[in-house]
Amino acid sequence: MSSIKAQLHAYCIAYVDERINTIKQEIAAAQSSAHEETKSSAGDKYETGRAMMQLEIEKNTTQLGEANKLKSALHLINPDLATESVQQGSLVTTNQGIFYLSIPVGAITLDRKNYFILSPASPIGTKMMKLKAGDQFTFNAKSYQIDRVE
Repeated sequence: MSSIKAQLHAYCIAYVDERINTIKQEIAAAQSSAHEETKSSAGDKYETGRAMMQLEIEKNTTQLGEANKLKSALHLINPDLATESVQQGSLVTTNQGIFYLSIPVGAITLDRKNYFILSPASPIGTKMMKLKAGDQFTFNAKSYQIDRVE
């Protein structure tokens, strides 16, 4: 197993866990705000405030569902699995950068090296799928040569 692949996978899990915790805190804060609203002589203001908090809770609940889907997708990836062709969980080294296909995180730096953590469903991820070392593809008018797939 590539130790960098395991480190990238662990980074993704920590990233999603942090996102889930933040969203849960936002939901709790919105629920608390909604409950603390007290009816005053301005009844419409009270109802508007509660409605806004309810919309905030619904938005965060949707985001929580999406974050949980990402966590489930990560649990389907075995970072110990070496692959010949690009698939979810692959670490792909190209002449334009190193890509880890798992969830949409973006660019990170680990051990002074840059990595792009992205979803296999992303535009560049779909271009790479099923390719092998030695294959080439073009994305955004750039030519990519796959040097290694792990």
